[in-house]
Amino acid sequence: MSLLKKILTTSMLTLFCFSYSQAESDNYVPIVPGVKSVEITLNNETFTLSRVQDKKNKIIDLYSYTSFGVPQPMILAKGVETIGEIELIDYMKKAQTDSSIAIIDTRTPGWYVRLRIPGAVNVPYTNFNYKDDAIDMMEDYMGVIVKSDGTLDFSKVKTVVLYCNGYWCGQTPTMVKYAKYSLIKIGFPAEKIKYYRGGMQAWTSLGFTVTGDAAK
Repeated sequence: MSLLKKILTTSMLTLFCFSYSQAESDNYVPIVPGVKSVEITLNNETFTLSRVQDKKNKIIDLYSYTSFGVPQPMILAKGVETIGEIELIDYMKKAQTDSSIAIIDTRTPGWYVRLRIPGAVNVPYTNFNYKDDAIDMMEDYMGVIVKSDGTLDFSKVKTVVLYCNGYWCGQTPTMVKYAKYSLIKIGFPAEKIKYYRGGMQAWTSLGFTVTGDAAK
């Protein structure tokens, strides 16, 4: 096949795929092309994960202001991976049958109760200002083992997927890096930390399923 024919064939296939995806999107609001929703059971909570199907839906008032917080870095620390919505959903799906993955909301309880990503457990970042509390949280939710001599064993820690209010929110960055007894400072392996930087701001802007007192 000549180079010109290859280019034309590739262009036609791309156009076809785009047109097909667009036609699907005209019928419903997709998570990814061809996927309208995903059924998930996580932490004793069963829910249908999807996007709001009302195409006139607007972002919730709770996240409608542009003056919140300050922008957070894309890379929190060496080895910590920053992820997006598709990666988060993939971790949520895997966590259904893989206990070595924890989906964690790092915000204070008031935020968590008000609105959260379904299936996430609440481990407030404020616990990491105190050594004993930080160790308790890591032992209870993150797979850290406290040895008889008081030292910490990180050999079997979970992959922790963390989020807070969004790219302007400092709650997850504080837990990971800035608190007196942050994950990084206390020795938690950076490669086991996944940071969903978009947080609730991005999640709600895409109309993804939420739960809590402020959920519509």
